[in-house]
Amino acid sequence: MMNISCFGKKLFGLCSSLQKLSDLYSSLQKLFGFCSSLTWFLISCFYRFILLRINPFFIQLFYFVTISCLGFGFLKVSKPRSSFSPRNLDLFFTSVSAATTSSMSTVEMEVFSNSQLIILAFLMFLGGEVFTSMAGLQFRKFQLQRNFKNNESDSSPTKCSFYCTNQIVDSENLESRNEVITVQIQNDQSAILDSKTSKFYNSICFLGFVVLAYLILVHFLGIFLVLVYLALSSSARNVLKTKELNTLTFSFFTIISTFAGCGFVPTNENMIVFSKNSGLLLILIPQVLLGNTLFPSCLRLSVWFSGKLKFKKEESDYLLKNTSEIGYLHLLPSLHSLLLIVTVFGFVAVQFVLFCSLDWNSDALSGLDWFEKMIGILFQTVNTRHTGETIVDLSIISPAILVLFIVMMYLPPYTSFLPVNNDEQIERRIKRGNVLENLIFSQLSYLVIFIILISITERQKMKQDPLNFNLLSIVLEVVSAYGNVGFTTGYNCQRQIHADMNCQDKSYGFSGKWSDEGKIILIIVMFFGRLKMFNMNGGRAWILL
Repeated sequence: MMNISCFGKKLFGLCSSLQKLSDLYSSLQKLFGFCSSLTWFLISCFYRFILLRINPFFIQLFYFVTISCLGFGFLKVSKPRSSFSPRNLDLFFTSVSAATTSSMSTVEMEVFSNSQLIILAFLMFLGGEVFTSMAGLQFRKFQLQRNFKNNESDSSPTKCSFYCTNQIVDSENLESRNEVITVQIQNDQSAILDSKTSKFYNSICFLGFVVLAYLILVHFLGIFLVLVYLALSSSARNVLKTKELNTLTFSFFTIISTFAGCGFVPTNENMIVFSKNSGLLLILIPQVLLGNTLFPSCLRLSVWFSGKLKFKKEESDYLLKNTSEIGYLHLLPSLHSLLLIVTVFGFVAVQFVLFCSLDWNSDALSGLDWFEKMIGILFQTVNTRHTGETIVDLSIISPAILVLFIVMMYLPPYTSFLPVNNDEQIERRIKRGNVLENLIFSQLSYLVIFIILISITERQKMKQDPLNFNLLSIVLEVVSAYGNVGFTTGYNCQRQIHADMNCQDKSYGFSGKWSDEGKIILIIVMFFGRLKMFNMNGGRAWILL
């Protein structure tokens, strides 16, 4: 009897425990549901009141800072190729350099393992101008979709019910007939407006598709051609074999870097080891142009060609005729696109002629025949805007060429000679904007400030090692970081006035020998340069008489 009673009590206790667990589960389920609803509500509010209202500059700044931090984390957890492990600041510097497509380096590239090279390649791809602009188009498309849904839910039912009500009363009096006519006109006008909005939305969708197709096609052709060249060229294959680089990784990495305008190459010497491989250089030259300075012209040609093939002809015609309404930075009017091509090749021609005149017989091009020199100089001059791959040691070329390269790196990628008056642009320049915009300096002013700050942080080295730490090398490094190019004079132990027996020549950028403070300033310069399009009109409030 006692056993039955005890068993009953235990059973009752078990049931009560199960009931409590069930109640606890129900409470947790409700709490989870409430938290999910609250999270979704907060995300919705964040999107509606922050993302749709915040300045695009801060959105892009957040984007580049985020992918740089993520890239640093992945590089940190990945094992390097050798026992040498870069410092955290150097790893973060490299991640920022890849994400902002700057290709400034403070460590040798052959330190990174195959997995780390793939991480850097994805950072360059995500930070490339073509990809980020395509992401912007998708965000804009999403905004238009939300506007459509809001307009349909808010306005359509009321218009329909109002129109139907007045139709019923139509036979009763003249006043109601006038109301019907008025509503019909309003509906016709709204239908025209909806048609234009729909055409605009379809054109944005089509433009996003064209940019995506352009991105994939150029990358695919580039990687394929590099793989074919490596299969046919034993000398290029031997370079990769000597450096223990995977052929596919090299092709994948180099094409992404070249198209994105980054300039990183998996070898320590950049493209100097391939200076005799003219075929490889000829494959990379179109990649430099298609992903950078000639992208707007090629994009317009792609849209036009799609229309000629009767594929989305209506959207194609709308895009070509309404570039200002579309508001896509890389889709320029026909005259501007044509003059951009002339300007790009004009700059290349000026650099090519001057380089050939001053450095044809220099040590920088020693060991090359006349054809290899021609292709090498062409490759070098094309890369000054804004890729940064090099086949020469920049520290031994003429100072006049270095100054010309600095000017080319400073110019924005879509700089063009455009002798056309634009009334809207003039009006925008006349309107000074708010007080904050009036306080913004010009691009050149900020560069001078950065150069002064770095000259302060490196002042001791400029005194002790003036041949390496000269002002021209610092200016080249800062402007290269600002232009997201990656040109550098490097550091040479033989140029030291006071010889350091422990000094070792390393194949990385001149900034690799800077202090930590100088590197941090250069990181800021790289971010600033990647977002310089938001400050193209800076300094307008300053009037120089």
